[in-house]
Amino acid sequence: MEEFGIKKGVMIKLRKFIPVAAGMAGGSSDAAAVLFGVNKMFSLGLSMRDLMERGVKIGADVPYCLMRGTALSEGIGEILTPLPPMPQCQILIAKPAISVSTKFVYENLHANELKKEQHPDIDGMIQAIRNQDLYGVAERFGNVLETVTEKEYPVIKEIKDKMKGMGAVNAMMSGSGPTVFGLFTSPAAAENAYEELRYGQSAEMAKQVYLTNFYNNKEVSGNGI
Repeated sequence: MEEFGIKKGVMIKLRKFIPVAAGMAGGSSDAAAVLFGVNKMFSLGLSMRDLMERGVKIGADVPYCLMRGTALSEGIGEILTPLPPMPQCQILIAKPAISVSTKFVYENLHANELKKEQHPDIDGMIQAIRNQDLYGVAERFGNVLETVTEKEYPVIKEIKDKMKGMGAVNAMMSGSGPTVFGLFTSPAAAENAYEELRYGQSAEMAKQVYLTNFYNNKEVSGNGI
């Protein structure tokens, strides 16, 4: 608004549907929505590429949240390559009642000490997405930040194991944590796991539990940026 000399004010009311401080880019998606909205409201005429160039100055995840859909993210998050939509399935999300410092996680990540098998097979995952092979995607899951966060907060691994034990194809920590997500191909198994983590004997593991599915933006394409 400073850049374009906009004098009018904007009132923003947020209704949060993504858990706060969860490693799920909730704040970045809010920032992306504001950039998108201000561009429309004041007819600034900025392209998606223009918005993404401004968004990365706010946060590394903002360009992706602007683009939406499935994408390969490189650099610090500003180099994005659209991919076909993920195969649809049930996704169980569980956030334990802990707060994780992203700064702490990155400061204690010793990337040069990681073994090759600790890094996810990105090329294989991309091919699995192109083949619409959900199992191929899931078996290539990997998040090197887990090497730090799981040691500090064992409950993250406990939630992952619980989801997999109740039928998840695989489960992984989201971002720097502490949220865990699991992919389910059986709606009944997903519902049972949700009930167990939300209301059952495992309820002490997670403070917030949600059952959802993938958002796939059908309009995103390679030439749409």
